Amino acid sequence: MGTKMARLESPPKLSGVQPPSEGVGGGRCSEISAELIRSLTELQELEAVYERLCGEEKVVERELDALLEQQNTIESKMVTLHRMGPNLQLIEGDAKQLAGMITFTCNLAENVSSKVRQLDLAKNRLYQAIQRADDILDLKFCMDGVQTALRNEDYEQAAAHIHRYLCLDKSVIELSRQGKEGSMIDANLKLLQEAEQRLKAIVAEKFAIATKEGDLPQVERFFKIFPLLGLHEEGLSKFSEYLCKQVASKAEENLLLVLGTDMSDRRAAVIFADTLTLLFEGIARIVETHQPIVETYYGPGRLYTLIKYLQVECDRQVEKVVDKFIKQRDYHQQFRHVQNNLMRNSTTEKIEPRELDPLLTEVTLMNARSELYLRFLRKRISSDFEVGDSIASEEVKQEHQKCLDKLLNNCLLSCTMQELIGLYITMEEYFMRETVNKAVALDTYEKGQLTSSMVDDVFYIVKKCIGRALSSSSIDCLCAMINLATTELESDFRDVLCSKLRMGFPATTFQDIQRGVTSAVNIMHSSLQQGKFDTKGIESTDEAKLSFLVTLNNVEVCSENISTLKKTLESDCTKLFSQGIGGEQAQAKFDSCLSDLAAVSSKFRDLLQEGLTELNSTAIKPQVQPWINSFFSVSHNIEEEEFNDYEANDPWVQQFILNLEQQMAEFKVSRGPRDPLRELPTSAQTSSLQGLITFLLETLKALPTLTYRNTPLWPHVIVVTPKDSSGEAEGLGGARLMSSFCVQASLSPVIYDSLTGLMTSLVAVELEKVVLKSTFNRLGGLQFDKELRSLIAYLTTVTTWTIRDKFARLSQMATILNLERVTEILDYWGPNSGPLTWRLTPAEVRQVLALRIDFRSEDIKRLRL
Repeated sequence: MGTKMARLESPPKLSGVQPPSEGVGGGRCSEISAELIRSLTELQELEAVYERLCGEEKVVERELDALLEQQNTIESKMVTLHRMGPNLQLIEGDAKQLAGMITFTCNLAENVSSKVRQLDLAKNRLYQAIQRADDILDLKFCMDGVQTALRNEDYEQAAAHIHRYLCLDKSVIELSRQGKEGSMIDANLKLLQEAEQRLKAIVAEKFAIATKEGDLPQVERFFKIFPLLGLHEEGLSKFSEYLCKQVASKAEENLLLVLGTDMSDRRAAVIFADTLTLLFEGIARIVETHQPIVETYYGPGRLYTLIKYLQVECDRQVEKVVDKFIKQRDYHQQFRHVQNNLMRNSTTEKIEPRELDPLLTEVTLMNARSELYLRFLRKRISSDFEVGDSIASEEVKQEHQKCLDKLLNNCLLSCTMQELIGLYITMEEYFMRETVNKAVALDTYEKGQLTSSMVDDVFYIVKKCIGRALSSSSIDCLCAMINLATTELESDFRDVLCSKLRMGFPATTFQDIQRGVTSAVNIMHSSLQQGKFDTKGIESTDEAKLSFLVTLNNVEVCSENISTLKKTLESDCTKLFSQGIGGEQAQAKFDSCLSDLAAVSSKFRDLLQEGLTELNSTAIKPQVQPWINSFFSVSHNIEEEEFNDYEANDPWVQQFILNLEQQMAEFKVSRGPRDPLRELPTSAQTSSLQGLITFLLETLKALPTLTYRNTPLWPHVIVVTPKDSSGEAEGLGGARLMSSFCVQASLSPVIYDSLTGLMTSLVAVELEKVVLKSTFNRLGGLQFDKELRSLIAYLTTVTTWTIRDKFARLSQMATILNLERVTEILDYWGPNSGPLTWRLTPAEVRQVLALRIDFRSEDIKRLRL
């Protein structure tokens, strides 16, 4: 009973799942069987089963209703199917008929194709029979033709018949020998083979006689016959042997001419290079002349063999020429001498660099001719290989390239030239180093020039050495010389300039007087009494100034020359690389050398900047600081009357500008010392000199008073005026003294502009410090603004550097000092600043506002910035 209840209550049984069994009502069947119903005895079970059956009945009814709704559609489809019945029968008949036709066609095609295969087989056999007959006829024709040609000594025609015989299909001949005509064919073959051997012997003999007699037409005639007999290698070998004898004979003749050349001859200095050139030109002429013959009669790819034989003879002759060159020019002895000179603490007498100049030129010329010759061979062989390798595999192409590289790179010519260039680099290094040292030792300066002689001399030497290495057409040699030149410029030559700059720029004469007042007074006192001025000490100072300024110009020009040299080398080497010299690796090596050269130019610019900094701190800053400090002596807490007086008689800025202009004129205009025997100054000149002397005397007043024999020295100088005779002497002495301040050299425009920029920055910084220590009222702030504008306007005219940016902080300080009230700053600050970018911090703004004595500190503190 429990089992039956479990079945009734089981969810799967009562869930209405449709099993895949067929039954009444669209394939649905109740899960409750009649046996189960009969076995039920409980009312609850029966009611449950009843409800279940009722539910299933409703489902079945819905399905029946759905089917009944589709009745019309199903009936119309059935009618359509009935109408299609006759057509389907016709289609079935047509399909059967088509299948029969296809089967018939297939059988027919198979029969036809079998017939075609039979015809093709017959055709091939017919062709074979025809070929066999033709070969038999050709064999007979060749036999008859070669005998006739040999009797008539028509060796070209005989070779043609033998060539035709050699091109016959061997397998066909073997088949023919097995037939009825076998005995006749064997006889013909035997005669042809005998004729072949006889013709080969005749051609070899005739070729040997022609080469011995030097009969070039006959040599070329029999050279063309060798490939017809299948003797390609033998023909090329014998012909190359003949050509090598011609090359050797001409080379020996040229070498004898060299040994007998008078040393006064115009080409005596490069006679060995000319000899090699003649050798290379002769071989190149042979290749150009006979390349068409080789390509026509021997086929593409055979030129390599001919050149390989010629190159062996070329190496042999080059070795002889180079040996004579080394012996006659004492090349190895010169190298050992140079090598000893390059060693430190060497006691060997130094060789004169000029003696090496023609020797080095000849070596580079020899290497250039060799490189040109090897490039010619590479081009010819490569073009010949390209024709033959057009349908060849990649492996064959690579093998040919390896053979070409091995021939040209490992030949004795290349090895010999590499050895000569290796020694040349060391000797060129010595030549460059010694000539640069001599140029530095003989350095002179001519009045009116910006630089001294050694700059042009040194770079002429460097360009000459690098240019000579470039003329050798060897990228390795060029890179080695660029590196050596870079080292020479970076180390030795830069050290010379650096040592001159490290001596510093002498302090100005005013500072000299402050450090040595007694000496200065004695000089001036002697001038007043004797009417002459002893300038020995000052001239030495002038020389030091001159040396410093000229060295600055030298450094700047060196940097520019190095950059120019780099651009020139780039342009020249682009032409070399376009000619096929070197490769990607050589290009990378060359670019690395040029980058090192460019780095040296940067180091010279750094040295120039160090020198400018020294000049600025020594010559500019000690003068500018007192002039700016004089700002303290001018009150900016002024009334209307004083403001108007300042406008008419400027108390500070115009004198400051004049001082700056006079100070910078020392470096811009070249002025020499005046002649002490010149006439006394005119009244206009006297007025100018009096101002200069007054400035000197004011400086002397600030120094402690010195006495000479219990008498103060300064009054003797102060009381004298230019109207007295002693005053005239003083004026002359003052003029002489001031003329000695002027340096006899000027800075280049670039350096002068940089120095002006440094001076401008110094003025801006120092003036800002002074302003922050001063006090102002409203009119004082307006006066400072006018002074600042005048100063900026002047500095803008003397430099190309941006001035307003350097004076931006001072300009903003002037704006603040011009405010009528404290709160007016808010109209320019924060969101109200517009395009203005404030360089002052809020704390600095308050500090500047505090400089105004009419602004209350409480109002400044209340500002929200």
